[in-house]
Amino acid sequence: MGKSGRVFVRGLTSQTYGLGEFRSRQLAVDRVRDDSVVVDDAKVGHSGDSEKSRTWWRIGPGDEEFLTQTIQVHFVELPPESSNHGHGHQNEAAFYILEGRGYEIHDDQRYDWAKDDLVYVHTDSVHRHFNPYPERAVALVVKAKCTWMFMGLIQQGRSGPIDRPEEFGPREDWSRIWTPGVLDRKKVISPADTVWEDTTLGRVRVMASPDRTDGRIFSTDAFELDIPAGGHSGKYWKMADEVYYVLDGSGYALQWEVEAEIAEKYYARIALEPKRYEITRGDTLYVPQNHVCQLFAADGTPLRLFNAQNRVFKHLGYDTVHYFEPASDRPGGTSA
Repeated sequence: MGKSGRVFVRGLTSQTYGLGEFRSRQLAVDRVRDDSVVVDDAKVGHSGDSEKSRTWWRIGPGDEEFLTQTIQVHFVELPPESSNHGHGHQNEAAFYILEGRGYEIHDDQRYDWAKDDLVYVHTDSVHRHFNPYPERAVALVVKAKCTWMFMGLIQQGRSGPIDRPEEFGPREDWSRIWTPGVLDRKKVISPADTVWEDTTLGRVRVMASPDRTDGRIFSTDAFELDIPAGGHSGKYWKMADEVYYVLDGSGYALQWEVEAEIAEKYYARIALEPKRYEITRGDTLYVPQNHVCQLFAADGTPLRLFNAQNRVFKHLGYDTVHYFEPASDRPGGTSA
């Protein structure tokens, strides 16, 4: 939360052309956050909560210790037999259901969800969350909201009349300017809609990606990663930053900073020594832009994680992940 209100987009200024000092400050921030970290309690500048529901942010552009604004992370809790307030915004959002079950009303249509589902709030959606059941429901929300804000797509609020109605004509169907075919795409991706695959990264269940054209989301990619006890993920390098949420188990991550050597062309220089981050259930782990990363299950049990990242990187020419080492259960991999 910013000192004068909610921060939707953070500025980037410098007295010099090089931005090394700015990047150094970002990389110095702690990358693991647990339930003790609440960067915004949704009491200012939010329209979603009812008297019963609760929303709190863990990663956002208004963080005093700034991490990122390419992917935001917050939580929504609905106690038994409750709902939040409906509202609308132009940006997409993805809800991973951590606990319970319930349903959404999106543009006057109902979509039911349960634990381990990924639920999409599509662009330009009026939406509201409901929990009519006797157990509480909790969702992890990831979104690339700042991408919309950077581009001036800032129309949002609760349902109600427009200002200056006398200056505008009758209602028109907003969907006329949406990508063709989106109305036929799924709004809820359940485990039954996915398969576990053995990949170089490890055992993965992809829920949102450019290759999955059945889901109605364009800005955020998401998958689950399951690392066996004593094992590790592939050691990979990519440009996009990302957030892991630990669903179960404990372990650690190694992250190697990558420096750009600007000579006759760009060269990547990878740090000789990684930084180590301990993680356990309920933690978020941030992986900055242009880093090498590898994850390890270290407490004798499997490590299960949810990953989210901003898809826009893939449209900027960074759609490849390079692997230095495969996962421990893949050919060429080694156990931890």
